[in-house]
Amino acid sequence: MRLFAPTALFRRVTDITPEYLHGHGIRALILDVDNTLTAHGSQELPGDVEAWLQQMRKEGIRLVIASNNMPKRVAPFAKRVGLAYQAFCCKPSPLGLARARRAMGVPRSAVALVGDQIFTDSLGANLYGIPMLLVRPMQKDTKPTIRLKRMLEKPILARYDQNGGPRYGWEKEG
Repeated sequence: MRLFAPTALFRRVTDITPEYLHGHGIRALILDVDNTLTAHGSQELPGDVEAWLQQMRKEGIRLVIASNNMPKRVAPFAKRVGLAYQAFCCKPSPLGLARARRAMGVPRSAVALVGDQIFTDSLGANLYGIPMLLVRPMQKDTKPTIRLKRMLEKPILARYDQNGGPRYGWEKEG
């Protein structure tokens, strides 16, 4: 189960603060796109997420997008938000995460992954040996395969809670 466990849970990406990152030695973030920075399939960046990205840059946090989507989906979004990107990362394989980290020029010890899925993002981060900051999905999933994954994530999150994993704005489900 440890391979699937996130490092910390956040309600939204905007709940991840520079203070949290600096306090944990994190100087760079690898960011998922769909349901992490924006709604699934959207090219629009919510205003609060845009402000968060600006705050991270101002604090000297390096940022890069790493998505399992193809460049056709990721490139326009990355350009719109002004971030470098790695598309077709094949998470949970750590190879795309390694490419993203190297592109930022930071050591593995200074980087964390931010994403919304346990079986791709959390597993990938753990296989690569970096912290995983799991965020709640921005919108309800409509794809049957992702809905199934969300159901399968519940026992992992329950185990996370049993082990006293930290939550930031993401309250336990009743």
